[in-house]
Amino acid sequence: MHQVLVLLAALSMPLVAWASQRGVFGPDNGTISDRYPTLLVADGYAFSIWGVIFLLDLVATAWLLRGQPVPDREGHRDSHRCHWLVVAGFALTASWMIVFSQQWFWLALAIIWLALISLLWALMLLARAVPRGAPSWLAVLPLALHAGWLSLAAFLNTAQVIVAQQLLPTVDQLPWTLVLWALAALLLLVANARLHAPGTGPAALAFAAAAVWGLVGVYLKQRASPMAGADTSAWVALGLAAALVAQTVWLRLRPPGPNSPSRSSGTNDPSGLNDPSGVNDRPDGPITPDGARPSRRTGAPTPPPIAAAPHHRH
Repeated sequence: MHQVLVLLAALSMPLVAWASQRGVFGPDNGTISDRYPTLLVADGYAFSIWGVIFLLDLVATAWLLRGQPVPDREGHRDSHRCHWLVVAGFALTASWMIVFSQQWFWLALAIIWLALISLLWALMLLARAVPRGAPSWLAVLPLALHAGWLSLAAFLNTAQVIVAQQLLPTVDQLPWTLVLWALAALLLLVANARLHAPGTGPAALAFAAAAVWGLVGVYLKQRASPMAGADTSAWVALGLAAALVAQTVWLRLRPPGPNSPSRSSGTNDPSGLNDPSGVNDRPDGPITPDGARPSRRTGAPTPPPIAAAPHHRH
Protein backbone atom coordinates (compact mmCIF):
# COMPACT_ATOMS: atom_id res chain seq x y z
CA MET A 1 0.00 0.00 0.00
CA HIS A 2 2.72 2.46 0.97
CA GLN A 3 4.57 1.77 -2.29
CA VAL A 4 1.51 2.75 -4.32
CA LEU A 5 1.16 5.95 -2.33
CA VAL A 6 4.82 6.81 -2.91
CA LEU A 7 4.28 6.39 -6.67
CA LEU A 8 1.12 8.51 -6.71
CA ALA A 9 2.75 11.24 -4.62
CA ALA A 10 5.84 11.29 -6.86
CA LEU A 11 3.74 11.51 -10.04
CA SER A 12 1.55 14.26 -8.59
CA MET A 13 4.43 16.73 -8.29
CA PRO A 14 5.38 17.11 -12.00
CA LEU A 15 1.73 16.89 -13.06
CA VAL A 16 0.66 19.64 -10.66
CA ALA A 17 3.69 21.74 -11.63
CA TRP A 18 2.76 21.43 -15.31
CA ALA A 19 -0.83 22.48 -14.60
CA SER A 20 0.30 25.29 -12.31
CA GLN A 21 2.57 26.82 -14.95
CA ARG A 22 -0.42 26.94 -17.30
CA GLY A 23 -2.55 28.83 -14.83
CA VAL A 24 -4.94 26.01 -14.04
CA PHE A 25 -4.97 26.85 -10.34
CA GLY A 26 -4.41 30.60 -10.67
CA PRO A 27 -1.39 32.84 -11.26
CA ASP A 28 1.90 30.96 -11.55
CA ASN A 29 4.51 31.17 -8.82
CA GLY A 30 6.69 33.67 -10.66
CA THR A 31 3.80 36.11 -11.13
CA ILE A 32 2.87 35.98 -7.45
CA SER A 33 6.48 36.33 -6.38
CA ASP A 34 6.86 39.50 -8.47
CA ARG A 35 3.87 41.04 -6.69
CA TYR A 36 5.61 40.74 -3.32
CA PRO A 37 9.32 41.48 -3.83
CA THR A 38 11.63 40.56 -0.98
CA LEU A 39 15.35 40.53 -0.24
CA LEU A 40 15.32 36.74 -0.20
CA VAL A 41 13.91 35.94 -3.62
CA ALA A 42 16.14 34.06 -6.08
CA ASP A 43 16.69 34.62 -9.78
CA GLY A 44 14.26 32.82 -12.05
CA TYR A 45 16.81 30.33 -13.37
CA ALA A 46 17.27 28.86 -9.88
CA PHE A 47 13.77 27.42 -9.87
CA SER A 48 14.61 25.21 -12.84
CA ILE A 49 16.04 22.82 -10.26
CA TRP A 50 12.50 21.55 -9.71
CA GLY A 51 12.68 19.66 -13.00
CA VAL A 52 15.76 17.77 -11.81
CA ILE A 53 14.18 17.17 -8.39
CA PHE A 54 10.99 15.74 -9.87
CA LEU A 55 12.94 13.46 -12.21
CA LEU A 56 15.19 12.10 -9.47
CA ASP A 57 12.23 11.66 -7.12
CA LEU A 58 10.67 9.42 -9.75
CA VAL A 59 13.94 7.47 -9.94
CA ALA A 60 13.90 7.04 -6.16
CA THR A 61 10.27 5.93 -6.34
CA ALA A 62 11.10 3.32 -8.97
CA TRP A 63 13.81 1.99 -6.66
CA LEU A 64 11.38 1.80 -3.73
CA LEU A 65 8.82 -0.02 -5.88
CA ARG A 66 11.36 -2.78 -6.50
CA GLY A 67 10.74 -3.84 -2.93
CA GLN A 68 14.23 -3.03 -1.72
CA PRO A 69 14.41 -2.66 2.07
CA VAL A 70 15.02 0.87 3.27
CA PRO A 71 16.87 0.75 6.61
CA ASP A 72 16.18 3.50 9.07
CA ARG A 73 18.59 5.04 11.55
CA GLU A 74 18.34 2.04 13.88
CA GLY A 75 18.80 -0.42 11.01
CA HIS A 76 15.24 -1.79 11.05
CA ARG A 77 15.10 -3.14 7.53
CA ASP A 78 11.36 -3.84 7.78
CA SER A 79 10.50 -0.32 8.93
CA HIS A 80 8.14 1.67 6.70
CA ARG A 81 8.59 4.94 8.55
CA CYS A 82 10.81 6.34 5.81
CA HIS A 83 8.23 5.47 3.16
CA TRP A 84 5.47 7.35 4.94
CA LEU A 85 7.68 10.39 5.42
CA VAL A 86 8.49 10.38 1.71
CA VAL A 87 4.80 10.11 0.83
CA ALA A 88 4.02 13.07 3.08
CA GLY A 89 6.90 15.15 1.70
CA PHE A 90 5.97 14.51 -1.93
CA ALA A 91 2.25 15.09 -1.39
CA LEU A 92 2.87 18.29 0.54
CA THR A 93 5.19 19.57 -2.17
CA ALA A 94 2.49 19.03 -4.80
CA SER A 95 -0.24 20.61 -2.68
CA TRP A 96 1.93 23.67 -1.98
CA MET A 97 1.91 24.61 -5.67
CA ILE A 98 -1.90 24.61 -5.71
CA VAL A 99 -2.29 26.48 -2.45
CA PHE A 100 0.30 29.11 -3.34
CA SER A 101 -1.40 29.75 -6.69
CA GLN A 102 -4.61 30.36 -4.76
CA GLN A 103 -2.64 32.84 -2.62
CA TRP A 104 -3.57 31.12 0.62
CA PHE A 105 -0.28 32.27 2.04
CA TRP A 106 -0.55 31.04 5.62
CA LEU A 107 -1.58 27.56 4.51
CA ALA A 108 1.18 27.52 1.90
CA LEU A 109 3.72 28.49 4.54
CA ALA A 110 2.61 25.67 6.85
CA ILE A 111 2.70 23.18 3.98
CA ILE A 112 6.22 24.00 2.80
CA TRP A 113 7.63 23.72 6.33
CA LEU A 114 5.87 20.40 6.89
CA ALA A 115 7.22 19.15 3.56
CA LEU A 116 10.72 20.16 4.61
CA ILE A 117 10.40 18.42 7.99
CA SER A 118 9.10 15.22 6.38
CA LEU A 119 11.78 14.95 3.71
CA LEU A 120 14.63 16.06 5.96
CA TRP A 121 13.60 13.45 8.52
CA ALA A 122 13.43 10.74 5.86
CA LEU A 123 16.80 11.83 4.51
CA MET A 124 18.43 11.63 7.92
CA LEU A 125 17.06 8.13 8.49
CA LEU A 126 18.48 6.97 5.18
CA ALA A 127 21.81 8.73 5.41
CA ARG A 128 22.53 7.61 8.98
CA ALA A 129 21.93 4.01 7.92
CA VAL A 130 25.02 4.52 5.69
CA PRO A 131 23.73 2.79 2.53
CA ARG A 132 26.22 2.00 -0.19
CA GLY A 133 26.04 1.60 -3.94
CA ALA A 134 22.65 1.81 -5.62
CA PRO A 135 20.63 2.51 -2.44
CA SER A 136 22.79 5.57 -1.80
CA TRP A 137 22.55 7.08 -5.29
CA LEU A 138 18.94 6.11 -5.98
CA ALA A 139 17.46 6.97 -2.59
CA VAL A 140 19.72 9.37 -0.70
CA LEU A 141 20.65 11.64 -3.61
CA PRO A 142 17.05 12.50 -4.71
CA LEU A 143 15.90 13.18 -1.16
CA ALA A 144 19.04 15.20 -0.42
CA LEU A 145 18.46 17.42 -3.45
CA HIS A 146 14.79 17.90 -2.59
CA ALA A 147 15.40 18.61 1.09
CA GLY A 148 18.35 20.90 0.35
CA TRP A 149 16.28 23.09 -1.94
CA LEU A 150 13.31 23.17 0.47
CA SER A 151 15.65 24.18 3.30
CA LEU A 152 16.20 27.46 1.47
CA ALA A 153 12.81 27.74 -0.26
CA ALA A 154 11.01 27.62 3.09
CA PHE A 155 12.72 30.86 4.12
CA LEU A 156 12.02 32.45 0.74
CA ASN A 157 8.36 31.59 1.22
CA THR A 158 8.44 32.95 4.77
CA ALA A 159 9.73 36.30 3.52
CA GLN A 160 6.99 36.46 0.88
CA VAL A 161 4.30 35.81 3.46
CA ILE A 162 5.72 38.56 5.68
CA VAL A 163 5.53 41.03 2.78
CA ALA A 164 2.17 39.82 1.46
CA GLN A 165 0.55 40.07 4.90
CA GLN A 166 2.51 43.21 5.81
CA LEU A 167 3.58 41.68 9.10
CA LEU A 168 6.82 43.68 9.16
CA PRO A 169 8.09 46.79 7.33
CA THR A 170 8.02 46.24 3.57
CA VAL A 171 10.16 49.27 2.65
CA ASP A 172 13.07 48.64 4.99
CA GLN A 173 13.20 44.86 4.91
CA LEU A 174 16.86 44.40 5.78
CA PRO A 175 16.58 44.08 9.60
CA TRP A 176 14.12 41.21 9.60
CA THR A 177 15.70 39.72 6.48
CA LEU A 178 19.00 39.39 8.35
CA VAL A 179 17.14 37.48 11.08
CA LEU A 180 15.79 35.08 8.47
CA TRP A 181 19.29 34.72 7.02
CA ALA A 182 20.64 33.82 10.46
CA LEU A 183 17.94 31.16 10.92
CA ALA A 184 18.55 29.82 7.41
CA ALA A 185 22.28 29.56 8.09
CA LEU A 186 21.60 27.69 11.33
CA LEU A 187 19.31 25.19 9.64
CA LEU A 188 21.53 24.61 6.62
CA LEU A 189 24.79 24.23 8.51
CA VAL A 190 23.38 22.02 11.28
CA ALA A 191 21.48 19.78 8.87
CA ASN A 192 24.52 19.51 6.61
CA ALA A 193 26.72 18.55 9.56
CA ARG A 194 24.32 15.86 10.74
CA LEU A 195 23.88 14.57 7.22
CA HIS A 196 27.62 14.19 6.60
CA ALA A 197 28.35 11.94 9.54
CA PRO A 198 31.55 9.89 9.16
CA GLY A 199 30.97 7.11 6.64
CA THR A 200 28.14 8.81 4.77
CA GLY A 201 28.37 8.29 1.03
CA PRO A 202 28.95 11.05 -1.54
CA ALA A 203 25.26 11.12 -2.54
CA ALA A 204 24.64 13.30 0.52
CA LEU A 205 26.52 16.10 -1.24
CA ALA A 206 23.30 16.85 -3.12
CA PHE A 207 21.89 18.58 -0.03
CA ALA A 208 24.58 21.25 0.01
CA ALA A 209 24.59 21.46 -3.79
CA ALA A 210 20.89 22.32 -3.93
CA ALA A 211 21.23 24.92 -1.19
CA VAL A 212 24.27 26.53 -2.83
CA TRP A 213 22.43 26.60 -6.17
CA GLY A 214 19.61 28.58 -4.55
CA LEU A 215 21.94 30.88 -2.62
CA VAL A 216 23.80 31.84 -5.78
CA GLY A 217 20.40 32.53 -7.37
CA VAL A 218 19.52 34.86 -4.49
CA TYR A 219 22.87 36.62 -4.87
CA LEU A 220 22.34 37.27 -8.59
CA LYS A 221 18.77 38.45 -8.11
CA GLN A 222 19.60 40.83 -5.27
CA ARG A 223 22.66 42.26 -6.99
CA ALA A 224 20.33 43.47 -9.76
CA SER A 225 17.54 44.57 -7.41
CA PRO A 226 16.92 48.30 -6.73
CA MET A 227 15.45 47.59 -3.29
CA ALA A 228 17.10 49.07 -0.20
CA GLY A 229 19.40 46.53 1.43
CA ALA A 230 19.53 44.28 -1.64
CA ASP A 231 23.33 44.48 -1.90
CA THR A 232 23.75 43.45 1.73
CA SER A 233 21.37 40.53 1.30
CA ALA A 234 23.21 39.49 -1.85
CA TRP A 235 26.57 39.33 -0.09
CA VAL A 236 25.05 37.48 2.86
CA ALA A 237 23.70 34.87 0.45
CA LEU A 238 27.09 34.51 -1.22
CA GLY A 239 28.86 34.30 2.13
CA LEU A 240 26.49 31.59 3.33
CA ALA A 241 27.07 29.66 0.10
CA ALA A 242 30.84 29.86 0.66
CA ALA A 243 30.45 28.77 4.29
CA LEU A 244 28.32 25.80 3.25
CA VAL A 245 30.87 24.73 0.64
CA ALA A 246 33.76 25.07 3.12
CA GLN A 247 31.87 23.11 5.77
CA THR A 248 31.04 20.35 3.30
CA VAL A 249 34.65 20.03 2.15
CA TRP A 250 35.83 19.81 5.76
CA LEU A 251 33.17 17.23 6.63
CA ARG A 252 34.16 15.07 3.66
CA LEU A 253 37.91 15.30 4.24
CA ARG A 254 38.05 14.92 8.01
CA PRO A 255 39.48 11.61 9.22
CA PRO A 256 36.87 9.05 10.31
CA GLY A 257 36.44 8.42 14.01
CA PRO A 258 37.33 5.14 15.70
CA ASN A 259 33.69 3.99 15.65
CA SER A 260 32.86 5.09 12.11
CA PRO A 261 31.61 2.47 9.63
CA SER A 262 34.72 2.87 7.49
CA ARG A 263 36.89 1.62 10.32
CA SER A 264 34.59 -1.01 11.71
CA SER A 265 34.37 -4.55 10.46
CA GLY A 266 30.63 -4.48 9.99
CA THR A 267 29.06 -4.05 13.41
CA ASN A 268 28.26 -0.39 12.63
CA ASP A 269 26.71 -1.13 9.25
CA PRO A 270 23.01 -0.98 10.08
CA SER A 271 22.05 -1.15 6.42
CA GLY A 272 23.59 -4.60 6.15
CA LEU A 273 24.81 -3.71 2.68
CA ASN A 274 28.52 -3.87 3.47
CA ASP A 275 28.27 -7.35 5.00
CA PRO A 276 25.67 -9.32 3.06
CA SER A 277 26.77 -12.57 4.67
CA GLY A 278 25.72 -11.33 8.09
CA VAL A 279 28.81 -12.83 9.76
CA ASN A 280 29.81 -9.57 11.35
CA ASP A 281 26.31 -8.99 12.71
CA ARG A 282 26.64 -11.74 15.27
CA PRO A 283 26.10 -10.42 18.81
CA ASP A 284 29.49 -11.62 19.92
CA GLY A 285 31.33 -10.05 16.95
CA PRO A 286 33.22 -11.46 13.97
CA ILE A 287 35.61 -14.38 14.22
CA THR A 288 39.22 -13.66 13.37
CA PRO A 289 41.21 -16.06 11.16
CA ASP A 290 42.73 -17.78 14.21
CA GLY A 291 39.31 -18.51 15.69
CA ALA A 292 39.33 -15.70 18.27
CA ARG A 293 36.49 -13.28 18.89
CA PRO A 294 36.86 -9.67 20.10
CA SER A 295 36.24 -9.16 23.76
CA ARG A 296 33.01 -7.22 24.49
CA ARG A 297 34.79 -5.32 27.26
CA THR A 298 38.12 -4.43 25.68
CA GLY A 299 37.72 -5.25 21.98
CA ALA A 300 40.93 -7.31 22.10
CA PRO A 301 40.88 -10.80 20.58
CA THR A 302 40.11 -13.59 22.99
CA PRO A 303 41.32 -17.14 22.34
CA PRO A 304 38.85 -19.76 21.14
CA PRO A 305 37.38 -22.00 23.82
CA ILE A 306 39.50 -24.96 24.88
CA ALA A 307 37.83 -28.33 24.73
CA ALA A 308 37.24 -29.89 28.10
CA ALA A 309 39.33 -32.89 29.08
CA PRO A 310 37.60 -36.22 28.48
CA HIS A 311 36.10 -37.95 31.49
CA HIS A 312 37.32 -41.51 32.16
CA ARG A 313 35.19 -44.11 33.79
CA HIS A 314 36.82 -46.02 36.58
